[in-house]
Amino acid sequence: MPELSFYILQSESFQERCFFACKLIEKAYQSGQYCYVLMDSLPEVQMLDERLWTFRPGSFIPHDTATQTLPTNRSQVLIGTQSPPMHWRGVVVNLSSHLPAHWEDFTRLLEILDNSEATKIAGRQHYSTYKQAGVTITTHKINLTSPTNV
Repeated sequence: MPELSFYILQSESFQERCFFACKLIEKAYQSGQYCYVLMDSLPEVQMLDERLWTFRPGSFIPHDTATQTLPTNRSQVLIGTQSPPMHWRGVVVNLSSHLPAHWEDFTRLLEILDNSEATKIAGRQHYSTYKQAGVTITTHKINLTSPTNV
């Protein structure tokens, strides 16, 4: 079972979810962990792809996108709309509305939620599934205006 954390943002902004995801992805990258980011749509993938290049001046997080088929070489960070490949054992950042397939096999699973109704509904469903599976869940309430977050 993965180490599982929920990050609950106070805002209802998908862009703030992406910004916060960039901070978590950067931490994973800096600690040498492989990271897969699961998104709902291609426009969301493109937004995060762009955000990873621009969220902090001078930052560099090597990443690749996988939208139809997964690439044969494993990037440090991979962003896609499909669940991670079966062999994936790294960190998964879930920004999508659905559970990733074979989530039980990941090393770490990070669910990032905002305060919008649709995200809260999906988050509650995910939380319930994880709890029923017996996973210990850590929850963090995040205020992005605070300088001490992540």
